[in-house]
Amino acid sequence: MNTVTAATHVTIEPSILYFGTPVVLLSTENPDGTFNLAPMSSAWALGNVIVLGLGAEGQTARNLMSRPDVVINLPAPHQWAAVERLASLTGRHPVPASKPAGCRYEPDKFGAAGLRPSPSETVRPPRVAECPIQFEARAERVGHDVSGSFVIAEAVVGKVHANPRLVVPGTHHVDPGAWSPLIYNFRHYFGLGPELGHSYRSQTPRTR
Repeated sequence: MNTVTAATHVTIEPSILYFGTPVVLLSTENPDGTFNLAPMSSAWALGNVIVLGLGAEGQTARNLMSRPDVVINLPAPHQWAAVERLASLTGRHPVPASKPAGCRYEPDKFGAAGLRPSPSETVRPPRVAECPIQFEARAERVGHDVSGSFVIAEAVVGKVHANPRLVVPGTHHVDPGAWSPLIYNFRHYFGLGPELGHSYRSQTPRTR
């Protein structure tokens, strides 16, 4: 017989819902042909499509609506400080009123973050040289979410670049034991802990 126990949860109203999602750096093309670099933490993959959630007033969203080329750069945990240096910057001038207090316009995002642009092969925006994994992609569908405050972009990945030390030798598989994404967890940065196990669909299982 099931026994009803005391409640084990409390009802809360958190200010944000970033429950632990990967951080990416998006490089896009500005109207004048220069390039913007912006951090974001609302990205997830479905096959070769990466779904991106962006603030509607940011320069990245505006760029993707007119110039859909994008590079989705994945930083490693030790690069969190470079990501944070971008957090209070915007590529829009004047700064939109919706941006948080302290946000300022910065045309050279790569320089401000201490990161280097690297030429892409299939899209115009550059890759972030220091990021271990980079996806060259094109935003094939871009539109507002139901609230109107955000933009959702569906980007089709055409080419993937990875640091060789992250690739299982002789394959095209990223070694999950060698790669750790930077995780944004309720506005704090984390890496991964030790492996707990693997999916039955894994093509890189580990023996224990």
